Amino acid sequence: QVQLVEPGGGLDQVGGSLILSCEASGGTACSYAMGWVRRDPGKVREWVAAISRGGSTNYADSVKGRFSISRDNAKNTVFLQMNSLKPEDTAVYYCAANKNPYGLGYSGVREYNYWGQGTQVTVSS
Repeated sequence: QVQLVEPGGGLDQVGGSLILSCEASGGTACSYAMGWVRRDPGKVREWVAAISRGGSTNYADSVKGRFSISRDNAKNTVFLQMNSLKPEDTAVYYCAANKNPYGLGYSGVREYNYWGQGTQVTVSS
């Protein structure tokens, strides 16, 4: 069983930057592909970004060029650097783990087996 904890989140202005982190523990977390998913109130979950065990990455079109996902396998931690923030980026962001180490989010949110508790990101205009 993998546990995911996201201590980050926060409030920022349009055009600003935030970084989210997610620490995994239990099981063999460092061998999993990881991802970030977000949900705006009243909307369905939206897959945002993914990173394979080996470091390959993939992004949703809505964040491509603005967000960057990375991982530190030695620390079982994955990061989401968010730049050029927009009001539509406001959402609860969830860290997620995919048992398939090569998973890059092409099947969306259903690829993921374990979820963090979520952290609120608010972008004010």
